[in-house]
Amino acid sequence: MEKRDYAAAVTALNTLQSNFSIVDAIRKSGKGMNKLAIPEMLEWCRKIGYEPKDFDALRPIHIAGTKGKGSTSAFISSILAQYVPSPSEPSTLPTKIGLYTSPHLRFVRERIQINNEPISEELFAKYFFEVWDRLEAAATTANAPADAPTKPVYFRYLTLMALHAYLQEDVDSAIIECGIGGEYDSTNILAKPTVTAVTSLGIDHTAMLGNTLPEIAWHKAGIFKEGSIAFTAPQREEAITVLQQRAAEKGTALHVIDVHPSLENDEIKLGLSAAFQKTNASVAIAAAAAHLRALGHTSVPDPTATPHISLPPQFIRGLEQVRWAGRCEVRRERNVAWHIDGGHTLESIEVTGRWFAEQMASAKISPSTTPHTPRILIFNQQTRDANALAKALYTALQAGITSGSTSPFTHVIFTTNQTFSEGYKPDLVSINTNQKDVDTLAVQRALALTWSEIDDTADVRVLKTIEEAIGTARSIASKWAEEAGNEAEVMVLVTGSLHLVGGAIEVLETHVAQ
Repeated sequence: MEKRDYAAAVTALNTLQSNFSIVDAIRKSGKGMNKLAIPEMLEWCRKIGYEPKDFDALRPIHIAGTKGKGSTSAFISSILAQYVPSPSEPSTLPTKIGLYTSPHLRFVRERIQINNEPISEELFAKYFFEVWDRLEAAATTANAPADAPTKPVYFRYLTLMALHAYLQEDVDSAIIECGIGGEYDSTNILAKPTVTAVTSLGIDHTAMLGNTLPEIAWHKAGIFKEGSIAFTAPQREEAITVLQQRAAEKGTALHVIDVHPSLENDEIKLGLSAAFQKTNASVAIAAAAAHLRALGHTSVPDPTATPHISLPPQFIRGLEQVRWAGRCEVRRERNVAWHIDGGHTLESIEVTGRWFAEQMASAKISPSTTPHTPRILIFNQQTRDANALAKALYTALQAGITSGSTSPFTHVIFTTNQTFSEGYKPDLVSINTNQKDVDTLAVQRALALTWSEIDDTADVRVLKTIEEAIGTARSIASKWAEEAGNEAEVMVLVTGSLHLVGGAIEVLETHVAQ
């Protein structure tokens, strides 16, 4: 490999993606999560020179859950950042904060942040190839079968690389978000997190985690550790029972965190605007407080001793200043208000619908009083179960946005996750989807047919790329402004796959409206 820059690193990383046929086979077999996952991950660690105890230096905070784990992690990181001392202050911990999350939206380096900024292209390339070279060296010295893999798959590789980068960069507080599950997730090699937390649970990744909430709770609770404080968002009783049992088995007590009164009463304006973010922020408050106390900040109240701690000013700043792209995000340009929120499960879509309803209410827009104002949905979720998804999406959005029989949207655009007509940026390439389905727009056509059957008043379109979808929405808004006046604003909801959300942000950032 000659060039060793960021582009070369991303190209090499993409070779570690499992192709669609492998992913599909794992899904169908139900063996996506196996008891060998952690031993295999530990072996990869040893090949690059680490043992689990080495990661204790990162003082990790480990986050699992179905919904809101990325937002919760972002809240924690934002709070901790307020405690990083300035050069003129006495040195106290934390001094450097790592934030490891997935998936990324625009750039793969978003997954590995330090002090709430993605690591630079230079650092990404440096640490990517350091791990790569160590694995290459291990492969040449081991007496492994010729067909044995010499590198872990995509997510595992990035997990190894993040932990390596954080150790090399002297990170002393690392918030680590699980990928899928918890018990067998590749991040669960962390031996001594200061804090573990489980965010809201729902039904997702059923082939890997099970079809019921108790089964899913069992997996998520796998991150609990003896000596680590464990928190959870409020859950259904059947899930709480399993979480408590698992916590006891692991030798720790579980603390259930309700919404903090200061958030419930809207005394604090969260940087992430949706009502459901109050739950995520409340878990983050408890996790950050427990972690800071473990670092020696005894002035921070103990979240295990009182249901709701009084919030230090640093906490309030952190909650208000948090930014998390593509989650409950509103971007405005001439005549368009883009409402962007990833929702890849039915429960997430329902939550997105409620958030969009809140946004409409705050904008004082009622479909019944402004029946001619365009309301646009741009959606994709590259799944075969298009019928059920479209019906559930329509029901959730209609219930959340409108009353009676009024349509939630005047225009509905189904697109693929392909960003531009010329293809994908390397950072956004995904080979674990069915390329034939993407090329023939099979999922999108099925979605469009179902939506048209549900709502024959909507203008339903199928478009190949996100770029075309964004352009179409802008065109509709522009034509409306000619009729309604230059100040008219059309609300557009972009939701579904986080790959769609990332592509939409990429288009909005690179193709700014004139």
